[in-house]
Amino acid sequence: MNIERLLQRIRLGEDSTLELKQVRLRAGGKTIEPHADGLSDELAALGNAHGGTLVLGVDDQTKEVSGIPLEHLDGVEAWLTAICTDRIRPPLEVVTHHLELPGPAGQPRAVIVAEVPRSLWVHESANGYFRRVGHAKRKLTPDVLARLFQQRSQARLIRFEEQEVPAIDFKDLDPLLVNRFMIDGQGDAALQLQRLHLVKESDEGPRPTVAGVLLCTLDPQRRLRNAEIIAVAHAGLVNDPNEQVDAQEIQGPLDRQIWDAIHFVRRNMRTPARKPLGRIDYPQYDLAAVFEAIVNAVAHRDYSRHAQRIRLFLFADRLEIYTPGALPNSMTIASMSAISAPRNEVIASLFARYYPVEEPLFGKHQLMDRRGSGVRMILERSEALSGRRPVYENLEDMELLLTIYAAAGPANRMPGDEESG
Repeated sequence: MNIERLLQRIRLGEDSTLELKQVRLRAGGKTIEPHADGLSDELAALGNAHGGTLVLGVDDQTKEVSGIPLEHLDGVEAWLTAICTDRIRPPLEVVTHHLELPGPAGQPRAVIVAEVPRSLWVHESANGYFRRVGHAKRKLTPDVLARLFQQRSQARLIRFEEQEVPAIDFKDLDPLLVNRFMIDGQGDAALQLQRLHLVKESDEGPRPTVAGVLLCTLDPQRRLRNAEIIAVAHAGLVNDPNEQVDAQEIQGPLDRQIWDAIHFVRRNMRTPARKPLGRIDYPQYDLAAVFEAIVNAVAHRDYSRHAQRIRLFLFADRLEIYTPGALPNSMTIASMSAISAPRNEVIASLFARYYPVEEPLFGKHQLMDRRGSGVRMILERSEALSGRRPVYENLEDMELLLTIYAAAGPANRMPGDEESG
C-alpha cells in the first residue's frame, strides 16, 4: 500500500471510495465508537457501490490521525471482522492492513486500513440496504434496489425480462411473431412460450413477460415506453440541431429495431467511391461490426430503466451508441472482449436460436452466437478499417457508450470520384 498516496487522500477528506473513522475504546479495550451498526451500514454501502477503503483511527472532521493503541489493535480488527460477518448479509469480505501513520506531532500511530471490494452481491446491513453516493451512504429505494439485485444477478432473485407485464393478455401477442417459436408436436402455443420464458402462468392464465412483449408484440412501446432506439444523424462533429440531417424513432419488436437501425446507419454514412478502374467503395464503417454493436445494445440493455432509451448518433467522424444500464454480472470494460455474460439471458438465447440472418455481409447465421466473440469482432474489424480502435466507456454505471471512429475516404481524389450517403 502506498503510504504517501493514502496520506494525501486522508488530507483531502472522504469521497465516494474513502471512509474515515475515529476509534474510541473503553477501559479494557471494548470499542464504543464508531457504533457497530452504523459501521456495518458504511461498509455495506461501499460494497454495494464501487468498493473503497475504510481507515480506522482517523478523525473524519479534522483529518488528524488519532490512532489505535497497539495493545488493542488485534481486538479492534477482530471487532471489525465480526461486523463484516455477523451484521452484514451476505457476509462482506474485506482485506485489512495494520499501518503506522504520522499523528498531529509527527509521532507514529497505528491504524487499520480495510479494503472493501466492489461486491458481486447486494449486502443488507444493520439498518437496511445502502449504497455509497459521494462521501455519504444513501438508503436504497425499492426501484433502485431491484435494479441493483438484477445487475449483480443475486441467486436469480430478480430477472427483469421474466417478470409479467401488467395490462396485457396472451391474446395480445401477435400470431405471426409467436409462430417463429412454435415447434410441431411440442404442445400448444402457451405451453411452448412458457418454456421459453415468454409467458408466465398466473391466476388469470398465461400472461406475457417483458421478454414476451419485446419479441412477440408489434408495438412493445405501448407497455414498455423505453423499448426503442433514438437515431440521429448530424452533418458535423457535435450534437447540434442545426446540423441534423436525419432522425428516427425506431420502434417495434426487437428484431425489427435491429434491422431498422442498421438501415439508418447505412443510409446516412458517407461512402466515397472511385470509378476510373471500376467502382471502388470506401465506406466509413464496417457494417458487420456496426450490426454486431446494435444487436449487443438491444440484447444487453437494461429494460428496467424506464426513462432511458438506446441512442444512436452519427457524426461526420464517428458513430456513438449509448446503451442503458451498467455492465452486467460483474463484468468490466477490460473483460468485455473475453467474457460473455448477458444481462437478458432469455433474449440472448432466443436471438441465437430463432432469428436467422440472411445478409452475407454480416458473416453470421443468427442474430447472436454463443461464442462470446462479438465485442472482439467490433474492435478488430472497426480498427482494421479506420485505423482507430473503438472505445467503450462506462458512464456512471448508468450507460455504456461505444464510439466507433469513421474511416477516412480516399487520400487523393480523382476525376470521376463520387460520394454517397
